[in-house]
Amino acid sequence: MELGKVDPVDAKHANVETRPVDSPDFHYEDGDFQGQKGSTRGDVLDMSRMGKKQELQKFPIPVNCRVHHDPAIFVGKHITARHSRTPDGNPSADNPTSAASYGLTNGGTAGVIWVTVGVIIGALCMIASIGEMASMAPTAGGQYHWVSEFAPKSIEKPLSYIVGWLALLGWVTGCPSAAQLTSTLVQGLILLKNENANVAALWQTSLFIMIFLIVAVAFNIFLAGKLPLAEGIFLIVHIFGYFAFLIVLWTMSDHAPASQVFGTFTDGGGWGNTGLSCLVGITTPLWCFLGPDAGAHMSEELKDAGRVLPSAMVWATFFNGLLGLTMIITMCFCIGDIDGVLNSSTGIPIIQLLYNSTGSYRATVVMTTVLIVLSMVGTITVIAATSRQMWAFARDKGLPFSSYIEHVRPGWDIPLNAIVVTLLVSLVITCLNFGSDVALNAIISLSNAALIFSYMASIGCIRLKRFRGEALLPRRWSLGKFGAPINDAALCFLAVGFVMSFFPISPKPAPVDMNWAVVIFIFVVVVAAVNYVVSARWHYIAPVALVKEQ
Repeated sequence: MELGKVDPVDAKHANVETRPVDSPDFHYEDGDFQGQKGSTRGDVLDMSRMGKKQELQKFPIPVNCRVHHDPAIFVGKHITARHSRTPDGNPSADNPTSAASYGLTNGGTAGVIWVTVGVIIGALCMIASIGEMASMAPTAGGQYHWVSEFAPKSIEKPLSYIVGWLALLGWVTGCPSAAQLTSTLVQGLILLKNENANVAALWQTSLFIMIFLIVAVAFNIFLAGKLPLAEGIFLIVHIFGYFAFLIVLWTMSDHAPASQVFGTFTDGGGWGNTGLSCLVGITTPLWCFLGPDAGAHMSEELKDAGRVLPSAMVWATFFNGLLGLTMIITMCFCIGDIDGVLNSSTGIPIIQLLYNSTGSYRATVVMTTVLIVLSMVGTITVIAATSRQMWAFARDKGLPFSSYIEHVRPGWDIPLNAIVVTLLVSLVITCLNFGSDVALNAIISLSNAALIFSYMASIGCIRLKRFRGEALLPRRWSLGKFGAPINDAALCFLAVGFVMSFFPISPKPAPVDMNWAVVIFIFVVVVAAVNYVVSARWHYIAPVALVKEQ
């Protein structure tokens, strides 16, 4: 289909606004957007260019600009972890806060610190690249939409379809993962009080996860309009919690010498090479920066998204990285007996570390409760971003039962059906844990690789356009002359992370410790490709087919 022309059949099925921007009945004067659900002039022009109809309510402040980019959450990602292992070698609570013991094993305190510094630099390049694309096309579709607009014409449709499936898979598997964190924190507190308590069986963990998923979905349905306010309030809680943790650890813990903290590298995984061991441990800080596309998936609910969103994402990443690095250094100074903390009866290193520092059960409960609340907020925002990604992909007929999933009920102004389907899929994934945590963790472990691939594909497409000297779309947030080197740095960073996401914690692992993510990843890509050839190519509407020439 020729760019700028919309097939009437495609337009009918995609539920898009087909009037041209210069149509006499398409009003977009400033202050006159009663029919556009709070949109600004820029929002209306962006949605019109992409051939999309504004169906969701716009909010005046950033909504979920980055699911994991609040400072205190960064802290939890590194220091709240079960020590047991998943099939990919990560701690069993393979979630945003689950990687500390993995990084300390592969790299030690020095490895965690210096690898984190490198990851922060790489992540800033990655998120800056994503932010620029979000300014060009602020849509809930995110990566698959950008691939469709920027990829070579010969491959844009199948590639965008596969990227859409992988991005959605990465987010959907993140929902039970986020709830699993909240579950392990609650169980850890119980075990701190009574280490013989019977609360950590697979069926009990599964029920905890399901409860927190249902609560998060209920918030997204019945309190959706309060989400921006809630995130603003909890951001303040995050910051105060950050300084509370910092003060407690520095004033009440024993401290290791600086030479040990910054100079002790370990090869606990047995790779035979400290450098390789540190690279394997990159999943510790890398996980903290996955999910920057969350803001893009919420962009159709953010007022003036093309201008506000990129800045919010980049500044959130910068401050998150800066404060998070400070807390990681604090943890490494104050952790004391690493083996004792990692092998605590609670199964949660941060709980044991807090108890060792304060010597008070009550103080530990109060501080851990802060982490539980923040973890619950994180689960709420993961559900929000996942449902928007699913809704957008269904809007372009990329999913089974797309007509049901994409429907927005009048008066609700939220993708209610997509939220419900997100819950159902998350509950099905969680049910795998009743029989064996190996199956559940194998699926959850795929999240890293799936999301990283979607970032590589979209950034790679925009980099190819720059390499060919092709014109880029207008945007209100641009990388300018630094675009090419920043894209290159992001791609190199993501390539390393992609390869390392398939590594187990140690060489020659037993089957239960094997990283099965690579097998599942290849399987998903093959199934998506075959489904595209057999069926999806006839009904999937590549977003570029609806784009209008300005």
